[in-house]
Amino acid sequence: MVFLKSFRKRFVLFLLIFIMVIYACYLFTLLSLPGQITILEGQEHLFNFRNPFFVNIRSDRDNVLSINDRDIKMDGSILRLYNPVSFKTNNSRGRVNLSMKLFGILPLKTIRVDILTNRKIAACGNTVGVKLKTDGVLVIGMSDVLTEGNRKVLPARESSIRPGDTILQINKIEVNGISDLIKEIENSQGKAVTLKYRRDGKIEETQIVPVKSVDDDKYHVGLWVRDSTAGIGTLTFYDPSNGYFGALGHGITDIDTGMLMPIKSGELIGSEILAVKKSERGLPGELKGVFAEEKKLGTISINSEYGIYGKLNEDVENIINSTLYPIAVRSDVEVGSAYILSNVEGNTVEKYKVEIERVSRNNMNGLKGMVVKVIDERLLNATGGIVQGMSGSPIIQNGKIIGAVTHVLVNDPTRGYGIFIESMLKNIDKNIQESKKNAIAG
Repeated sequence: MVFLKSFRKRFVLFLLIFIMVIYACYLFTLLSLPGQITILEGQEHLFNFRNPFFVNIRSDRDNVLSINDRDIKMDGSILRLYNPVSFKTNNSRGRVNLSMKLFGILPLKTIRVDILTNRKIAACGNTVGVKLKTDGVLVIGMSDVLTEGNRKVLPARESSIRPGDTILQINKIEVNGISDLIKEIENSQGKAVTLKYRRDGKIEETQIVPVKSVDDDKYHVGLWVRDSTAGIGTLTFYDPSNGYFGALGHGITDIDTGMLMPIKSGELIGSEILAVKKSERGLPGELKGVFAEEKKLGTISINSEYGIYGKLNEDVENIINSTLYPIAVRSDVEVGSAYILSNVEGNTVEKYKVEIERVSRNNMNGLKGMVVKVIDERLLNATGGIVQGMSGSPIIQNGKIIGAVTHVLVNDPTRGYGIFIESMLKNIDKNIQESKKNAIAG
């Protein structure tokens, strides 16, 4: 009897230890695997997953990807993902999703593998003027209207529209600018107007009854709106194989609402830097310049959280810096020396030394994928570090373009964040694919 009790205790203890070991293995494997990786078509990429266990891997597409020289198929393959792990494509592009299970039983995660076209692109660094026209008009605020008897009325309060919404139509008439909205409100003569607007990608509809203001004897609805914006940023790259460019490395947001501005069209033009307001701790500086209206560089079609994108005009190669560099994906980026290309005086692009202090391997959001520190005394003396207008300055390491400067750290302007070039190129490839689909549909 004593022996049985002792055996049971040992068995239970052994079982608990076994379960804890399996759970620890599961957590270790889960944490070692990234949620997303990017590779170049036709190239081998090595990854260190720190995972010694056997994993069952299923692909959502056949004959696209091989891992450790074994083709990964839809019916699954069992592999030991131990260092180094080799990923290679069969000259395919696009996206592959790999579903993984530990020991073929415990669900782990799905790794998204993005496959980019392997090509050389031009790293630029030129400051450019950016002009955007919104898709509709953006609501940036509300205010009371002073009516007869000194009564303050806010007509928009009774509607569902809010700051950050984009007005697309008024009384079924397309709104291309502020003047379209004002004209129709005036024509209403105090009768309710119907507004169609977009919020978070959804189209909504509401009504507002305009009131007459004693200030100008005109009808108003109490909305502050914006239909355009302009500023200076840095051109990161362009792809000579298709003429597409990427700039800024982050989206253009409205200064009042903080919302990403929905654009209908945009223009990229030349610029010249006249002065620099140096960055100080707690106070970011900025590049001050003028637009060169006669230098039309291209058109802007995308404003995304990863930058602005569009197509350059055919005759601008002699205006912008156009040295070609191979592409580095996230797994190629190292902590250590690098340099940026930036234009902080006139229209001259210079190389400035920086250090890559930290690289985020597993974070799927590549917007702040690197921490960059300026160490070049020339740039520190000229700007104090990173200033507004330098966003988009390309980062070069080991002869490859690895990304672009995006943000300055306010408390230490010698440091800032960088975006991986792979995140920017995905927007270009997406834009090309959508253009082809639209052309076929047309």
